[in-house]
Parts: sequence; C-alpha cells; structure tokens
Amino acid sequence: MEIEKYIAGKKKKGYKYTYFLPTTINHKWQWDDSSLSLLLEKASVRLGELNSFARLVPDVSLFIQLHVAKESVVSSRIEGTQTGIDDTFLPIDEINDEKRDDWQEVNNYSNAINNAIEQLNNFPLSNRLIKDTHRILLQGVRGKHKKPGEFRTSQNWIGGTSLNDAVFIPPTHNLIIDLMSDLEKFIHNNEIQVPDLIKIGIIHYQFETIHPFLDGNGRIGRLLIILYLVSKNILQQPLLYLSEFFENNKHSYYNNLTLVREKNNLLQWLKYFLTGIEQTAKRASDTLTTVLKIKALLENNIRKTAGRRTDKALMLLTHLFKNPVVTVANVEDICKLTTKSANGLVNLMLEQNILKEISGKTRNRIFIFEEYLNLFK
Repeated sequence: MEIEKYIAGKKKKGYKYTYFLPTTINHKWQWDDSSLSLLLEKASVRLGELNSFARLVPDVSLFIQLHVAKESVVSSRIEGTQTGIDDTFLPIDEINDEKRDDWQEVNNYSNAINNAIEQLNNFPLSNRLIKDTHRILLQGVRGKHKKPGEFRTSQNWIGGTSLNDAVFIPPTHNLIIDLMSDLEKFIHNNEIQVPDLIKIGIIHYQFETIHPFLDGNGRIGRLLIILYLVSKNILQQPLLYLSEFFENNKHSYYNNLTLVREKNNLLQWLKYFLTGIEQTAKRASDTLTTVLKIKALLENNIRKTAGRRTDKALMLLTHLFKNPVVTVANVEDICKLTTKSANGLVNLMLEQNILKEISGKTRNRIFIFEEYLNLFK
C-alpha cells in the first residue's frame, strides 16, 4: 500500500449518528516522498544514539523510574490531571484530598508501564497485554466503571458532549475485535518489510482511530509506542516517551490525526511522528548526559567531605536516583542506620544542597532531591 495513495477509511451510518470505519493496516507499506525517508533516517540515528548511550551508562536502571514518573505525569496531564512529578513519589496520605484522585491516576499509569515492560519478558505485545495494561490503568480511579481491561461494547466519541456534537466518532463497537486483530497481526507480521518507526507510527494512529476502550485510550495509545520499541529491541531500556512532545504540540498532534481521517494524509502524520521521535530521543540523551554529570560531581563532593559517613552517603545518593523523595525513616531502612545517625546523614545532605525539606514539619519531615527532579519537570 502506498502511503501517498492511502485511503484512511469511510464514514458509515450508525443509529442516529455517523461513525468512521478505518482501513485495515496489515499490509506492506511503501512511499516515494524522499523527505519522509530523510526524517526516518534522522529519527533512527537519534534513537540508535540513545540506545547505545543507555548501554554505556553504568546502572542506567537507576534512572528509569524518573522517566516513567515523568511520562505518567505528562500523559495523565493531557487527560486533565494536575499532579506534579514530585507528588508521585509521596505516599498518598501526604497528598491533599482534592488531589488524591489525580495522584492515583498517575500512580496507576506508572504501575501500568512497569508491569507492561516486565510482561514483555514473558509475553508478546498483544491485545491481551494491552487489555491487562488498561485494567491496571483504570483500577480504582475515575474510569473504574468503564470496563477496565475490556474492549468497549458500546459507542464512544471524541470531543463534544454527546454523539450529536462529537468532533470524531470512532468505529462502532461490533467492529472493534476485527480491527484490533488486524492491528495485532500488523505488529507481528515479519513477512512485510516496513521500517519499525514507520510501523509504530501507523499503529499509534490506528489505535487512536479505533479507540477500543471506553476510557484511557490516549494513555494506552501513547504507552503502546514505548512497548513496541522495547518489544522489538529497538530500545534496550524504556527511556523514550512522546507524551511531552505531543502535549507541547497538542494542536499539531490532533490536527495531524484529523488530517489522516479527513484528507487521507498519512504522510503528514508520519512526518510529524518521526520528528517527535528524533526530538524526544535527543532530549532523553541530553538528560542522561546531565544526570551523569550531576552524579559524578555529587559523588566526588561526598568523597571529599563526608569522612566516615562516605559509604552511607553514597548508598543514599544511589537510592535518590531511583526515588528522589525520602524521610528520615526511609534513610534508616536504606542505610541500616539508627534514627540519630540517619538524621545526621540527612543533615549532611541538606548542607551540601543535595536534599531539600519540603513538608515544613518538625517531625516526619519529607526531603526531595530537587536538582535531579528539576531535570524532569
């Protein structure tokens, strides 16, 4: 199928409304536009650099959770939540009542990402895995009554307040199984020679157009990108998330999806998508570079100034790169210290501006690794 000649689908009559039936995607794809090939090359190079860089970084797994937390915050913010990245590391009893629903949604998204990445070690990227991830995403939050983990069995819509004034109406529910089956076959069809970045660009568009769930489609669709890249070993670690690019260019994102559906312009969508891959991969590499510089500088300062507490201070610093929010009780557990020694170590970190107290309390104080967290805000 030629990308330039692609017909996105057709409008079909439902009961008192018209829905969009997308064309299936499990085909061989080709194109003549040289600018798409150039963008594909640039995105592939950037992604390769990020993957190689991540392989060379000692203990790169230390920094994964901050990338996951940032993705959880940004992807959920696109859907209307107001949780900040520093809030995601706080226990729920430290969150204001009015923010707890948002906090839970963001934490669900983190759990969904981590579980899905782990499951890829045992299962292929499939509709089963997508459903399991969706179930975790909506567990105990605002979409909990909208069939978590199940494809919809009723009509949904995008934009507007009802089917009467909807901006876009996805395919009717009785077509979902066939359309998602076609998408799954395309994911695993190794007989067609389609570059993976083109493939996942098409998959993301198709998933968003099918909109197979009653809620959470945007977050699952964005997560599908990193799951595909990891499942294909294009990335060894889950370090690339496009939600920030999509949010910063929100109108372009929705406009380009609409261009495919209304003008059959899949070419423009793929150009936009590949630009996002290139820019996001560069940003991820730049962030890792900065993190390594900060880590080396702080470790050097600790070795010069911490004296007999050096080993414990380095142990705590390593933990902070995984979880940048701690209490004195946490430090006791992490470093196997008494309360008095843990307080002393925290005070040392405060003096060196590694930690900052944020709770304003005299007891049960909470501290953040602010310089590190700021890289992901």
